[in-house]
Amino acid sequence: MSDSTPSTPRGSADPFVPAELYTQVQQFYARQMGLLDDGFPDAWADTFTEDAVFQEASRLDEPLRGRDAIRDSSRARKKRLEAEEIDFRHWLGMLDVRPQADGSLHARSYALAMRTRRGGELDIFASVVCHDRLVSVEGAWQVAERDLHHDGSGRD
Repeated sequence: MSDSTPSTPRGSADPFVPAELYTQVQQFYARQMGLLDDGFPDAWADTFTEDAVFQEASRLDEPLRGRDAIRDSSRARKKRLEAEEIDFRHWLGMLDVRPQADGSLHARSYALAMRTRRGGELDIFASVVCHDRLVSVEGAWQVAERDLHHDGSGRD
């Protein structure tokens, strides 16, 4: 993501999106994370473009490339969580949405990934900074690129 990498500072000179669009993006993320957390890996994968790239350097050796790879990974994750009897939740906040010259949106947010073993205590599994490039596909937002940076990894 050339214009959304952490090495590119986001200053006050960058325009914000209008409030209505910001709200749409918030609703997109609420729906997207709900699909993942509620155990719908196929529907969650459908929120990514066909050629999406999902990068999580601290957990993946190589980025996931394409919706099918993202779907396969999400299905495997669901099976692991079910076998381990773990409920998993994501909380996104501090959302910053900026329009890009090509019509896409750059979205930066903080995310907490939390897990609770059934009958157990809440564990904050990870704190990350999420950089997404969102594109409109047939009137709906989809993630074309996701780049996650775990706190403590030396990247933001």
